[in-house]
Formats: sequence, C-alpha cells, structure tokens
Amino acid sequence: MSQKHLKEAFISNLNGTSLLEISLGLSLAPLCLLCRGLLLILYYLHYGKPLSSRKYSLLLDFLVLVSPLVFSCTVLSPIIFFMPSIIAAFCAGIFSKIYSQRKHETRVPFRQIVQEFQKTYLDPEYIPAITVFRVYVNVLTSISILAVDFPQYPRRYAKAETYGTGVMDLGVGAYIFGNALVCPEVRQKSYVTQPKFSNLARQFFSVWPLIFLGVGRLLSVKSIEYHEHTSEYGVHWNFFFTLAFVRLAASLLLAIFPKNKSWIIAINLAVLYQLILNTTSLKMFILHGSNGRDSRVGFLNANREGLLSLFGYLAIYMASVQVGLCLLKCRNSVKGWTEAARFLLLTALVLFLFLHVSQAHTDPVSRRMANLSYCIWVLAHCLTFFTWLVVTDLTLVFTKLLVKGSSVPCCWNVVQPSNTGTKHGTEAVSTGKEGKLAHICLISAINKNQLLFFLLANVMTGTVNILIDTIHSKTAFTLCILHLYMFFNCLIMYILHAKNIVVKFW
Repeated sequence: MSQKHLKEAFISNLNGTSLLEISLGLSLAPLCLLCRGLLLILYYLHYGKPLSSRKYSLLLDFLVLVSPLVFSCTVLSPIIFFMPSIIAAFCAGIFSKIYSQRKHETRVPFRQIVQEFQKTYLDPEYIPAITVFRVYVNVLTSISILAVDFPQYPRRYAKAETYGTGVMDLGVGAYIFGNALVCPEVRQKSYVTQPKFSNLARQFFSVWPLIFLGVGRLLSVKSIEYHEHTSEYGVHWNFFFTLAFVRLAASLLLAIFPKNKSWIIAINLAVLYQLILNTTSLKMFILHGSNGRDSRVGFLNANREGLLSLFGYLAIYMASVQVGLCLLKCRNSVKGWTEAARFLLLTALVLFLFLHVSQAHTDPVSRRMANLSYCIWVLAHCLTFFTWLVVTDLTLVFTKLLVKGSSVPCCWNVVQPSNTGTKHGTEAVSTGKEGKLAHICLISAINKNQLLFFLLANVMTGTVNILIDTIHSKTAFTLCILHLYMFFNCLIMYILHAKNIVVKFW
C-alpha cells in the first residue's frame, strides 16, 4: 500500500467519541484563558506594573493558551477527564494567593467586593468572548489538522466516517458558528438604514478569497497527489467552498427575510432537510452514490457530501446569526451579562434535550450529511463553550476589582456611567494599560489575521506531511513537531500584529 493510501486509511472509517468527553475537552480553553489572566494579575500585584516584555508575553501566552491543548489531544488524552479539575484547582490556588496578598489599604470586606462587582459597568462596544471564541476555534482546528496525521492523536477525536461525534466534526460547525457571529447583518446597527441587498453585495466581494483558496487547495492536492478523505466533502469540494457558499446563501436569505427571524429560517431549513433525508432516497445517495456502490461519476456524484451538506451548514449559520443579534444587544453591566450567560446555558441544555430526542427518533449525528442532529449538536456545544468564555471574563473582571489598576488583555474593560444622562452612556475608567496590553496579546494577534492564520496552518500541515512519515512517528518527535508548528504559526501572527500589519486586500 502506498504512503498516500496508508494515510487515507489512517483517517477513515472512524466513529467519534462521547458528548461528555467533547464537553470536558472544550472546558480546557476557558480554563487556560482564566489561568493566563490570573497569572498576569498576580504579576501586577507583585511588581506593581503589567508584563510589558513582548518576548515574555508571547512565551506566556503560548505556554498557557496553546501548549496545554496540544498535550490534551495527544499524550494527555487518556486522562482528559481529570485535566479540567487539575487546571481549575491551579486557578483556584492562584486566585487564593491574589486574594490573600492584596495591599492592606485596598482591602475591603468580601461582601462589599461582590456588591461592587454586581454594579460594575462593562464596555458595551466590545465582547471579548466573541473574539476569543473565534480565535480558539482557529487554534484548535490548526492543532487538529496536523495532529490527526500522527498516531498520538486519538482516532476517536478525528472526523467520523458516517455517524458519530468526533472533535474535528464539531470544529467544522464551530467555524460556521463563529463566522455568523460577526457577519455584516449582525454587526450592522439597527438604526442604520441601508439598501436591502447591500450586505449581499458586500458578501459577494468578500468571499472571493475563499473561492480562490478553495481552487488553490483543489489544484495543489490533485497535483501532488496529497492524501485526502473523499467522503468528507467529495472529490473536488472542500471547506473553503462550503464557507463561501453558505455566507452568500445566508446573505440572500437575510436580505429577503427579517434578520431577527433567522432562527425560524434555521429551524425550517434543518427540519425540512431532515424530512427529505428520511422520506426520499437522498440519504442513500449521499452515503452510497447513485448506483449504491459509492459511484463518483459526474459532478454531483463526485461531490455529493459537500453540496448537500450545505443545507445543514446554512441552518447552523442562520441560527448563529440569531445568537449574534442576541449577544450584541447593549448589555453594559455585570448583572446583564450574568443573566445572558444563564440564558445561553439554559438554551444549550434545551438543545441537548432536543439532541437526545432527535438521535432517538430521526438520525444519529452525521457531519457527512449535516443532518438535524448534527445542527443541534453543534449549536448546543458552541453555546456551552461561549457561555464558559463569558463566565471566564466575568471571573477576571471580579479579580481585577481585587487588585486595582491590574489589566488583562482581551478581557472586558471596566467602565463607569457617563454624565450624558443616556441609558447606556458609558466611558472608560482606564484605557491606557488595556490598550498597551492589547498590543502584546497573542489572541489579538491571531484575531487580526484569522484567515491568514488558517491558511498558513493548512500550508504548513501539507509541508510537514510531505517531508515526514507522520504515521510512524515517535511520541517525543510528534510533540516537538506540533509545538514547533504551532509556535511558528503564532510567531508570524505576533510579528504582523506588532508591526500593525493586516493581510486583507478584499
């Protein structure tokens, strides 16, 4: 068997893992974010100034935000159920140290701190959890697309062949969710009147890089005979095409229907698509081709998974637009965001209940078809993950109140009501330190060039696979390669951010 066929077999015919393991795995990123924030506050408490060295800031961010995720999906995967508890205990220890070592003159009773926290106003123009969500989806995706080719990456985390819930199956849907949160229809202010199809025209212009990248990936993969999982999207289709077409279709629907009713469109799309799958031969066509023997003759047969799963991904996108509109309502207080987190968590629990019903009475989760169960599963996990990020940010805001003057990059700025008399009028208490810290933050660096980060990860993944026999790599070698790969990718983003370069020409 050739090296190409060996690698294709290595990532094929898999069944995924449990919902519980994925949920626990997703909790690691918010805990790492919390740990990084607490360490920065502890540093400020000891030295009276924020960490200003770019070199040490990059090293801290990489070691705390990225490296634990590399270990968790390789050598530490057998103890993944214990890792959240271990990191949470470490965070609790740091918090306890911060609380006990506060300056005597700033010490106030704990009850007073809680009351002050509940009355705290937050910057309504910036929601850090959205930025962190999108960045972490990119980071986790970048780790997985290379790690999956090594034997140290558990096969249960890879994409399932037909039915199943692999970590990488969730990553595809989470990418759609993250894009919808910041789409033009969500970011557009409600009071701004624009031509009805202006956002559609803007999307036509903005998706051409995705089409270009999709064509580039297709040509490069075919020309060098790179290994590929055909049943993932098909012979010619890939995720760049899926993302481009979903964004265009969603903009068309949102130009026709009210955007605050996008959740209704999402439900109708997902349910109607599932009904067609169950009542016609469409399901058999997706799984086995027109002749029942996995035929790939003709464009539709060759790319049936990629083309027909667009309906499911579009449903996820439309539902995510509704989530984005809900999040961007002007919530400028801790109390408002606490209520929002409670609502998001309740919604996620309801979706998990619907998922149980859907899997029992329709179909199990299938990323290959993007069926109803898959749509519900993606939305439930994404909402859970986002809720954890909001709770992490609120915890860091509380800790910053303990240590006056401390700051954490990519965390909420504490503001105070302005004297304008308006309901939501606010002004920043302190922006100097936050602005400087944002400049030396890995999250901000990746966020500034997210598409370039994803593209660079894809190119480097292909390069590593061409140069190295990944299937037979030893553990120490695998860990070195994955860390070097992620560090180089992060370093490029960090340098571009430090020089204020944004690679965007569309």
